[in-house]
Amino acid sequence: MRRGTIRLFHLSDIHFGLEDGRALDWARQCIANERPHAAIITGDLTMRARHHEFRAACDWIKALDVPVTVEVGNHDIPYFNLYERFFDPYKRFKAIERMVESQLDLPGLAVVPLRTTTRAQYQRFPWSNGWVTEKALAECLAAIDRHPVGTRILVAAHHPLTERRERDGKLLTINGTRTMEVLAKCRVMAVLSGHIHDPFDLVAETAAGPLRMIGAGTLSRRIRSTPPSFNEIVIDGDDLRVEARNLAHVATP
Repeated sequence: MRRGTIRLFHLSDIHFGLEDGRALDWARQCIANERPHAAIITGDLTMRARHHEFRAACDWIKALDVPVTVEVGNHDIPYFNLYERFFDPYKRFKAIERMVESQLDLPGLAVVPLRTTTRAQYQRFPWSNGWVTEKALAECLAAIDRHPVGTRILVAAHHPLTERRERDGKLLTINGTRTMEVLAKCRVMAVLSGHIHDPFDLVAETAAGPLRMIGAGTLSRRIRSTPPSFNEIVIDGDDLRVEARNLAHVATP
């Protein structure tokens, strides 16, 4: 396929149930006015995976007249219904999956999912941080392999793949180091994620070479250092440019 210029809006951590209505209206209007090729939402659509939160998320996504792909986040797994959490953790999220693309195939570009959430993590508690299981990694790699050689690949996940926090050695995403190395070897263009609620764009050095990792902020009221924001990503040939756009229109380093 022709390797043309592609523009994407990368959103994350909308947290219906604690959403910022003004930020959602702003993002939806940007999409309506600017017509990106697609919108990528990297998880945490809801605050507590309640049914009414998923209904609100469905209604908002339906109003976006562009292709959309959505990854599941740790907040999208039931918190209070433990039976459902352990035996059918993605049951409520399936309403979202039925109305969006499981992966995006654009001219010369594919956006491939990588699941980083689990119903439980026996190595630690709480279960809010990431874990790339062998099954999840294998499914991601199989999806990458289905595309012709030369296809530009973006991987969409909820959790950043950094495995350890330097200052205290805390394990963040289990199996993250190996996953970064494998994706770098596959020459993935970038890994898109959320979870942090602040945008970032950095390069991780792995044993197989560099891997670019791009994080989107939040459109919820759970802000940290950055006002409600989303990323605009422009891909022109092999060049990828990112701009973090926020509701306050202040510069984001």
